[in-house]
Parts: sequence; C-alpha cells; structure tokens
Amino acid sequence: MLEAINSQISDMLEQKVTPCPSCGRQDMRPFYSVRSVPVHSVLLMRTREQAVTYPRGDITLALCRFCGFISNITFDPAAHSYSAEYEETQSFSPTFRAFHEQLASQLVKDCDLHGKTIIEIGCGKGDFLPLLCRMGAKRAIGFDPAFVAERNPADGCDIQFIADFYSDKYADYKADFICCKMTLEHIHNTFDFISGVRRAIGNSIDTRVFFQVPDARRILQEGAFWDIYYEHCSYFTAESLKALFERAGFDVLSTGLEYGDQYLTILAKPAGSENGLAGSVKAPSDGIETFVHNAARMVQSWQLLVRQMARDGLRIAVWGSGSKGVAFLGALGATDEVEYVVDINPYRQGKYMCGTGHEIVSPQHLTQVRPDVVIAMNPMYESEIRRDLDQMGIPARLLSV
Repeated sequence: MLEAINSQISDMLEQKVTPCPSCGRQDMRPFYSVRSVPVHSVLLMRTREQAVTYPRGDITLALCRFCGFISNITFDPAAHSYSAEYEETQSFSPTFRAFHEQLASQLVKDCDLHGKTIIEIGCGKGDFLPLLCRMGAKRAIGFDPAFVAERNPADGCDIQFIADFYSDKYADYKADFICCKMTLEHIHNTFDFISGVRRAIGNSIDTRVFFQVPDARRILQEGAFWDIYYEHCSYFTAESLKALFERAGFDVLSTGLEYGDQYLTILAKPAGSENGLAGSVKAPSDGIETFVHNAARMVQSWQLLVRQMARDGLRIAVWGSGSKGVAFLGALGATDEVEYVVDINPYRQGKYMCGTGHEIVSPQHLTQVRPDVVIAMNPMYESEIRRDLDQMGIPARLLSV
C-alpha cells in the first residue's frame, strides 16, 4: 500500500503547478491522493441508486511550503450543490448541544455581545444564533443556502435568515460581531473570501470576527483518513490560519482548540490595512510524512479488523452517517461487511449513505437487529453512544475511529 501511495505522489508531482489559494505562491507540493470519492457527503440521498451513482471527484491534497496551507488542488466548486437537501445538523446530539451552549456563552462574555448585532456566515439550519441572542445579543443575521425556514428555532429572537451564500453583495449588512463556524474549510479561494469579509467591515474597527475550522494538525498527527473528504477543500493549522487573517487585513487576538482539540478557532479584529506576509510560516512537513504513512496503515488496519469480524459472523454497525462515515466506509470498501449505519438525526433516517448506499437507520432500529460491534465515527460521542446502547439493552462492543 505504501508503494502505491509513493507512486501516486510521483504522478501528482508531475501535474501543473497550482498557486496557493491562501497566499498566491506557486509552492504547492502534492502529498496525498484519494480517487473517485462522492463530491457531497451529507446531502440527503433518497434512494440507494441515487446514493451509489452520485457524482464523484478526486482529492489531491497539497501543502504550500511558504504559508503552510493545505488545499485540494483538484477541487471543482461547480460540483457542489448546497441547498435545503444539505443536512449538516449536529444539534440532535446532547454532547454537541452542550458544546454549542458553552461556546455561545463564552463568546457573549469575551466579546461583550450584550445588545450587539451579529452576523453568522454558514449558519446551517440556524441553531447557533438563537443561543447568542438569548444570552444577550440584540439582533442577528444568518446566511446559508441550506437554511430551512420551517426548522427555524428563533422564536422570540430578532433574527433574519437569508438562504444564500454570503458574498460581496451583502457587504452593506453591518454587525458588531461576525462568526463563521465549520464553513471556511468548504471554501476554495480562502484569501478572496476572508478579504471580502474585511472589505465588508470597512472602517468599523471595533468589529470582532470569530472563525472555527477543523484542526489540520490533529488530522495529520492521527492519520485521520476519515476526516479527508471532497467537501473539505481547505485545511488549516493555527499558524496558516493566523497568517491568512493577517494577510487579509486582520489583527489576530487569539487562536485555540475546542471540542476534544478537533476544532481550531481564531478571534480577530480589523487592522488598519492589509498586512501582507512578511515571511514564510513553518509548514508542518513532518506531519505530512507522518500522515501519509499513518493514514495508509490505519486504512489497512481497519480493513483487516472489519473483514475479520465479518468472517467471524459478527454484525457490525457504524454510528454516524455524515462525512466521516462516508469517508471511512469509502476508504475501507466495506459495503457488505458493515450491515447498518445509524444516525440520531431524524432527517437522515430512511435516507442512504452517499457512495456505499447503506440505508441510514435510527438507534431504535438496533433493538431489532442486535449488532455485536458498533463503530463510532467520532470519539467525542462515545460515552453518549454507550449510554444509548445500554438503555436499549444492547451489549455491543463499542469502537471509535
């Protein structure tokens, strides 16, 4: 397997040089490739045929050796279709809700959002803005093409939702605080986007900006192949994220890690002008080499484990039908060995996994099929899943990626 990866890398190095979307330098070095993956992971697939025949694309991750940014250089934004069929909601999980509430409380306190106006870019179904408003913010505006008005939880709050991508055409919408959670990783031209946010702020130098993205350093260190999927075309370490914001005209106040160190956060304020990039950022080259080898070994290890359990007659369920589940099952090729995919989100139940075509079932369905092994797609939910299994009287072995 490692020989195959080395061959892929050699092929990638012969590709046309691509400028970095974060700093513009032509110093992108390919290091990891995954072929023919679904271009969407959490769109609702209403039939198995739709799920297994959904359009596919290639992932070619490349590291900018100047600014440390990682990008899928074979990404095609035209392949994406963000709409009301995009089901990204995590708030059915008590664990995630508790995190959301704690984050909202901390932001209201640290950024003094009492009586302030807030914009959220990529608000999803609108779960976060009501929390900020109920904790003290005065007014909020949320942008997301996947917003569904019928699921608006904003009763009693002054919130306007706009079912569209945030762009320069909304630059006249002003706010004291702009937040963007788990969205920037979906945007290919990162410098253009962050520069657009800075232009929209204009001379309102007291505005605070908060972004949250997956932490690329953790992904690299863990060899987390299940966290590499087509929708995520941009990957940041704290250093590369800080450099991007400074280059786009922000002063960075802080960076941090949240949610079991899976999420990287940045808090910034407008600077007087675009700062440029005085020097290069230390690129995580050692992490790149570690990731390439560890990812290959982890894919092989999980393949062997899942196939052996299936040969032993064990019933296997995967808990989590989102992007991690799609990437995990796709990499393993575990179409037959895994019998069930579970999700607590009722909007995903009865639909099908993009790529493999597994039907997504509710946790209660497991009381009928009695799996022997459950594989959790995120260790953050392990205790929550264990509690649910115990309450249903299912003594399954619980594993986590």
